[in-house]
Amino acid sequence: MAKKYYKDMAEILAEIHRGSEMDFSDSSDSESGGSEEKTVTQDVDPVHHQQEEESEASGRSSPQPPPTLDIQPPVSPSEASPLLSSDHEEDEDVDFAPPPRSSSRRRFASSSPGSSSPEKPTKRGRGRGCGPGRRGQASKRPKLAARDFEPQQGRWRTKEEPDVEPPTPQFEPKHQPGPRIDTNVKWSPLSLFKLFFSSSSLHSIINNTNANAVRRLAQGSKYKWFPLSVDSFYIFLSIILFFGLVHVHSRADFWRREWPYQFVFPKSSMSRDRFEAIFWSLHLSDVTEDEENERKRGTPQFDRLFKIKPLYGEIVNACNSLFQPYQNITVDERMVASKARIGFRQYMKDKPTKFGYKLFVLADSKTGYTSNFFVYQGKDKSKVKLRGQKDDGLSVTSVMDLMRFDLLGKGYHLYVDNFYSSPLLFNKLLKNHTAACGTIRTNREGFPRTTINDLPKKPERGDMRWIREGNLLFARWMDTKVVNLCSTFHKAYSGATVLRRVKRPDGNWHRAPVDVPDACRDYNINMGGVDLSDALIHYYSVHGKTMRWYKTFFYHFIDIAVVNSYILHKAVSSSHNQAPMSHKQFREDLMREMVEQAKALVAEATPRPSLTNTCMPVFRGSTGTQDRRKCVVCAAKEKVKAKQMPGYKIRDMKTPLYCSRCNVSLCLVPDRNCFLEYHSMGLQK
Repeated sequence: MAKKYYKDMAEILAEIHRGSEMDFSDSSDSESGGSEEKTVTQDVDPVHHQQEEESEASGRSSPQPPPTLDIQPPVSPSEASPLLSSDHEEDEDVDFAPPPRSSSRRRFASSSPGSSSPEKPTKRGRGRGCGPGRRGQASKRPKLAARDFEPQQGRWRTKEEPDVEPPTPQFEPKHQPGPRIDTNVKWSPLSLFKLFFSSSSLHSIINNTNANAVRRLAQGSKYKWFPLSVDSFYIFLSIILFFGLVHVHSRADFWRREWPYQFVFPKSSMSRDRFEAIFWSLHLSDVTEDEENERKRGTPQFDRLFKIKPLYGEIVNACNSLFQPYQNITVDERMVASKARIGFRQYMKDKPTKFGYKLFVLADSKTGYTSNFFVYQGKDKSKVKLRGQKDDGLSVTSVMDLMRFDLLGKGYHLYVDNFYSSPLLFNKLLKNHTAACGTIRTNREGFPRTTINDLPKKPERGDMRWIREGNLLFARWMDTKVVNLCSTFHKAYSGATVLRRVKRPDGNWHRAPVDVPDACRDYNINMGGVDLSDALIHYYSVHGKTMRWYKTFFYHFIDIAVVNSYILHKAVSSSHNQAPMSHKQFREDLMREMVEQAKALVAEATPRPSLTNTCMPVFRGSTGTQDRRKCVVCAAKEKVKAKQMPGYKIRDMKTPLYCSRCNVSLCLVPDRNCFLEYHSMGLQK
């Protein structure tokens, strides 16, 4: 075996010597040979890369002698060359520099003297050592990635090595954190809800709904319609909130009279046909402007969100202005479930709601208040991108659009997940006096590529490594899997621990403290702001089935308004040292106040009582004996008796009185009060 090894090595080195007759003939060729040797050596040991570059530079001044045949004892293929080891065969991202192209006829790569731009690496044969292989044998070199050509800088440090405290922007919000309303005033659930659904928004929706109903009827729709008023719309909203508290299979079951669907509400306040007519005609935008926008479809001037724009903008402005977030905030996506076939519907496999509309949300980490949001309309295909122009990407632009620095202020701590985290975004936020922290993907541009002192292949739970590049801290921590983080305001490690289940040597599991980086500890505490808001929405969500995509957003805007109103209620109650209502009780009181508000509006609109619109007994003639007519109640009773008793003679019960509003004759005597009986039975017109 050793003889065969020596023979192969001799053949390889002899071929190298023959190929180097032209490579080592002058100083320019010596550069070429040195480059090849540099490539092989760097593949073997990247730590000595700098030393070899110095030795190569010193060798350029004089021709180098041909290599001597130095035969060593046999070694394994993996020890002879890292390129042939199993680790590098599995890993596609092998760090080595591309050899420059050579002027030689052989497949040796070299570059012209003075050239600094790297060329593509050439294929080499599969030799036993680190040199070029024999002809006809394919090279089994791992596939190169763009990041393999980046220089390795620094090394990963352990938790025992100290880190410096980075400078953090001082927290200076524009307003005092918390609700931006007068907390000394008693706020009812309806008064808080009106802060988001203002009277101007309600009147705009009512006018657009009436106009849409007229258009639908003109187009041939057949349903009974009379103009929508403010009191009817409040009843309509209260019924929608009731849908979030009580769930049935079909919406029509709420009006069923059979057991077990004997609900007193909503049939006591509004009929089913009236509710369905309002829901069918519901329209948020102006009908005339909507038709003009539809004519622009297919052009850059077409607005895809025009049908929700009036209410959409007012809800966003109310969310921005009514609450000042605390120092820790978070950005994440939110999915509004929908199966509508529309262009900007999205699919996210990692979300519970996989199909629907995507919203980017900025929420307060402490309370879950939705501070800002916008609807994602998909990739903008109309935007022309010049050749060579680099775009920041959705992960950067979405965060910068949500961060209203003019309204928030300075010194906020933003937490994001690995979809958003990048050194580019964090540096932009730092320029706007905002610190950031989040998990990060290892293929992000700017993430350290060095593998020196990295985590081992099988790290123990709690192992960590970190690198600091200016204000950016990159940390790697082993939990159930490796977690990569980036932060601009954390130290690497300050002794923090978390409880985790750890396996003992005897095979049993127990909870034990595990070291954790400061960035990971704070990330787990503060990242759930949007998740908390989503949970509060989905507890009693009013979301229902609809054939129109803009009605789905109408449902969601109601959910946002109710949840944010409830968060304001809790903040006001805590300022008064009072126990706040539960979320369910808050919605129940909001429903009740909406119904009472509707009744109050009807009472205000009702004119004063008069003989023409009020039920009052009036004499037909000037005396009690003039113009007497049959009482309608007594006549009905006589007919029933005649049917029950054959041969019964019907009596004529006449009276001089009649109802001024119903215009029917009714008895009003001590032993027969047909006037009261008629109106208590609901027989009046």
